Amino acid sequence: MSKKGKNDAREKTGSHEKLIAENRKARHRFEVMDTLECGVMLLGSEVKSLREGRTSLDEAYGRVRDHDVWLVGCDIPEYPNATLWNHQPKRPRKLLLHRREIRKFAEKAREKGLTLVPLRMYFNERGVAKVLLGLCRGKKLHDKRETLKKAQTQRDLARAMRRRPS
Repeated sequence: MSKKGKNDAREKTGSHEKLIAENRKARHRFEVMDTLECGVMLLGSEVKSLREGRTSLDEAYGRVRDHDVWLVGCDIPEYPNATLWNHQPKRPRKLLLHRREIRKFAEKAREKGLTLVPLRMYFNERGVAKVLLGLCRGKKLHDKRETLKKAQTQRDLARAMRRRPS
């Protein structure tokens, strides 16, 4: 029996990626249609705070303004050692995307009434902070119930297969 720890989080995201934060509620609340990896424009004190693993993506979302994509509502707490040059915890942060990616995502979000939701924030193998942004459609209550039923059925099936003598 293996212990769960930081290595499990790395296996989940990729071989050399260090997970900072994950929006677990997003997969429950939204149906993810498409995903896109994008960079984040950060200040030095924000990077230091992220390296300590202190951030929250729970209430964050993406917003397209003036042909740029912004991450709004992401809470990165102040870094205590930065004193005078500290950042504002909930300030909007610019996401770094190519123009064609912005056009593609913005058009889909506007036309179909979809939402840009950050699913994960991590450092890639070069130590650069990245955000996995999902193009999502909100689930209705009956969709959420259906998803929970499917997961329960899968668990029951796996449990029955384990108990079955070989």
